[in-house]
Amino acid sequence: MSTGKAGGKVSGLQFSPWNLLLLLPLWILITPLYNRTGPALFGMPFFYWCQFLGIALGVVCTSIVYVKTKSKPTVAKPDTTDVDELDEGSAR
Repeated sequence: MSTGKAGGKVSGLQFSPWNLLLLLPLWILITPLYNRTGPALFGMPFFYWCQFLGIALGVVCTSIVYVKTKSKPTVAKPDTTDVDELDEGSAR
C-alpha cells in the first residue's frame, strides 16, 4: 500500500508500462550472445564494444523511464478499517 508523505511524494511499489523498458538492457547478462572477437570496431574486439553499447543502452532506457514516470500521479486508497476490527482483544 502506498502512503503519502510531506511534499506530495508517495512511497510504495507502483507499476507503469514504461518500467518494462528496463528489461531491455538485461540482454548484456547473456554473455554467449556476444562472446566473440569479430567484428572489430576501431581495433576493439566485439566483446568489449558490445558491452559499451549495452551500458549506453542501459543509461538511455533508465533516463527515458525516469522522465516518463517521475510525474505520474498516484492515489492512495483510504483506510476503511474500523479500530474495533483491528483490536485483537475485543470480544465479538
